[in-house]
Amino acid sequence: MKFHYHTLETCHEASGIAVVIDVIRAFTNAAFAFSKGAKEMYPVSRVEEALQFKAQTPGALACGEVGGLPPEGFDFGNSPTQTNQLDLSGRVIVQCTGAGTQGIVRSSKAEVMFAASFVVVSATVTHILKLDPDSVTFVITDQLDSERGDEDLACAEYLESCLKGKRPNPAPYIERVYSSRDAMIHLDPNFPAFPKSDLDHCTNVDLFNFAMPVFRENGRHVMRAIKP
Repeated sequence: MKFHYHTLETCHEASGIAVVIDVIRAFTNAAFAFSKGAKEMYPVSRVEEALQFKAQTPGALACGEVGGLPPEGFDFGNSPTQTNQLDLSGRVIVQCTGAGTQGIVRSSKAEVMFAASFVVVSATVTHILKLDPDSVTFVITDQLDSERGDEDLACAEYLESCLKGKRPNPAPYIERVYSSRDAMIHLDPNFPAFPKSDLDHCTNVDLFNFAMPVFRENGRHVMRAIKP
């Protein structure tokens, strides 16, 4: 099995199986939404698109962020700490974020897609191995420059090691999450909208026993939680 790495700038080239990674916080938050009963999630790239989807879909909720905070008209943000307190039983959710959902929308050539973070690693690996692919592409959504995105790269490298049949120690990978640039604001008590508990949730390896494959249906992307 060969492995390839792309960013938001190059993921339009990704083909075959693409694993779109956003650890802090989009695809950790999505997993928490599923754990609280969400039926399905529709990742989109623009706030206006999310609000239009919400308006046209009875009972739908909008979640996500711009600059880390929920835009006006969204029902909740991108914080797994907050999402973990919600009852989302049976709800349809549209998600829009600055990195994670952009990676899904931009990976237009991928034939199979998974949204991933540390909380769903083993289930994601199990699903991928069942497909017996020749190659897997990781989309590192937060890698905008040399100082950004190491938390997503760490998750991708951990996934690669697991896909190779190894049993890596998660500790050094998790340390990279806490040391990443995007973690800094969560470690500063002056920013209560970015709680440190979010980092604790984002680094809870294999908290959930489902993967989050992304399908294309009726011209939209839709993400569901599926157990191995």
